[in-house]
Amino acid sequence: MSLYVESLPDQHPLSPVRGDRNKCPVPGTLYNMNTVEEFQGLDRGDLLKREAKKIWNDICSGRAIEEGTLLLRFFVISFADLKKSTFSYWFAFPALFLNPPATLVDIRPASQFFNLDEAKSLSMSLNEWRNSKLTTDVPFFLVCISSDEHATIRPLRELEDCQHDAKRLLFGFYDSCNGKYPGWPLCNYLALICSRWKLEKVSFLCYRESNRGFPDLGRSLVGEALVSVPQEWRDAQHVPKSLGWELDGEKLSAKCVSLARSMDPLRSAEIAADLNLKLMKWNVFKDMNLETLTTVKCLLLGAGTLGCQVARLLMSWGVRKITLLDNGRVSMSNLLRQNLYSFEDCVAGDMKAVAAVKGLKRSLPSVKAEGVVLSIPMPGHPISTQDSSNVVEDCKQLQNLIESHDVIFLLTDTRESRWLPSLLSANANKIAINAALGFDSFLVMRHGSGPISSIPKDGEEVEDASASLSLGNSSASRRDGGPRLGCYFCNDVVAPIDSTSNRTLDQQCTVTRPALASIASGLAVELLVGVLHHPDGIYAPGDIAHSNVAIERSLGILPHQIRGCLSQFSQLTLVGHSSDSCTACSDAVVSEFRSRGMEFVLEVLNHPTYLEDLTGLTSLMKSASSFDIDFDIDSNEDGDI
Repeated sequence: MSLYVESLPDQHPLSPVRGDRNKCPVPGTLYNMNTVEEFQGLDRGDLLKREAKKIWNDICSGRAIEEGTLLLRFFVISFADLKKSTFSYWFAFPALFLNPPATLVDIRPASQFFNLDEAKSLSMSLNEWRNSKLTTDVPFFLVCISSDEHATIRPLRELEDCQHDAKRLLFGFYDSCNGKYPGWPLCNYLALICSRWKLEKVSFLCYRESNRGFPDLGRSLVGEALVSVPQEWRDAQHVPKSLGWELDGEKLSAKCVSLARSMDPLRSAEIAADLNLKLMKWNVFKDMNLETLTTVKCLLLGAGTLGCQVARLLMSWGVRKITLLDNGRVSMSNLLRQNLYSFEDCVAGDMKAVAAVKGLKRSLPSVKAEGVVLSIPMPGHPISTQDSSNVVEDCKQLQNLIESHDVIFLLTDTRESRWLPSLLSANANKIAINAALGFDSFLVMRHGSGPISSIPKDGEEVEDASASLSLGNSSASRRDGGPRLGCYFCNDVVAPIDSTSNRTLDQQCTVTRPALASIASGLAVELLVGVLHHPDGIYAPGDIAHSNVAIERSLGILPHQIRGCLSQFSQLTLVGHSSDSCTACSDAVVSEFRSRGMEFVLEVLNHPTYLEDLTGLTSLMKSASSFDIDFDIDSNEDGDI
């Protein structure tokens, strides 16, 4: 650590002649305390004594003669309250003092001490001394004035030669202080001279420079110090007393600086928001990739109870690029359960997607959030011919949004509203996270990769996701050759249908225990963070509870599905592989979508049994009916009032 900074570049017209002029290196130690109690309870007397002993040892060993900067040791104790942006610090410059103390006499400006010839010669010698790369960092030196009034600068180790050759000899030192008296470096300098050479009368030059780095004899001082060697110094084990704690005005106390008012409020909010993550990375999660979290783009389909919770938690993990899609308006029943909305949003009749962005920016103005008002086309909800063009445009917009984001969260009210996003995510091979609620149960899962036969290896470049996928056997799409994980619809034996028409309010919406959405949302976000930090990413296999990988990874296991029941306070981690008859991610469905595009989507919307025929579920149901198997499908799983 150094006691100086360079505020002007070397090329600046007001800068010193050399970049290293007008300053001198000073070695220092920073003692930073982790708590305010440590800072306040520090034994300052013992610390000052220990630092002074270092200086004394360098004097006794002779090391300070060769490395003069060791006499200028300093230290600072500090504590930073990062939450309040306040910084407490206390500098100490250990100075050994003589007993009896030295007496300074005849102190006057150097320009009054030397004659014109001596002053001119001395200025030239000092300038050459400071220009030299070998001596510019040497703060202590000898000034030798010969009989012909020629001045030379010599190192301390040549004292004996100078005593024989010089008509006048001064002990010089670089002093960055101003005023009528020499600065604190003279204390330790006299201790060195007194201890090593036993001199009782010392002539010194307190050398100072002008603002441009040239010798300034008008500011420099010359004087004499009368000293005597203290008796106790003859004991090699003795350490002289010292002082040196910096005053705060007239008080002996630490200084405190608050940067809160001077800091940009937006920047302060960003620093505070990232503080927990940085502490996590420092203490626990050392493999955390903050850059990945900051740059990942998340698309939240649904801005209801789940969407609001997920958005806030994503920001807590450092995600700063969030898009929320919804087609509803803020209502009175939303306010207590959906924390991004206010009473004013409800009264104004604001769209949820727009109001949610305002809610996010209230917490962190720098978040790059966007709201999209869009209705997701759903199977089982037929559309008229005149509306088909608008629906196609909605489908294309949704497809563009999914392809332009890295992660898709499926958080919509109904099961059928998740079908098209699931298909588009599989087609683009995007990370998809699903969360669904019952009254006291929940499901959180990550979709597997798309049905591709060729997975890019590490180091290979990947082109546009939708263009680079080549379809193949969906049961062998993982990097390690294992079966790929299933999606939300892989376990279904019927296509998604209309779950809201001709139903009462309690049938349309899933009534849930208030805490359930928070639990599911938290698990969904944690699941994403696990995927982003897994070496295989979207291709990562599903782990189950009590797996050994929990020890190997900082975040523990990475499950495929998490099913919980709040009434039992239980939770299960399950693994489900993809199905060749899946109505959303199977080869047959994705291939048909790529072949026919939006024409295929329109047919699915208008003909509920089309998906079952395409995937073979119709023939499966016929085969199963011969065994009198009753399929009871509860489609009302995750509604939101």
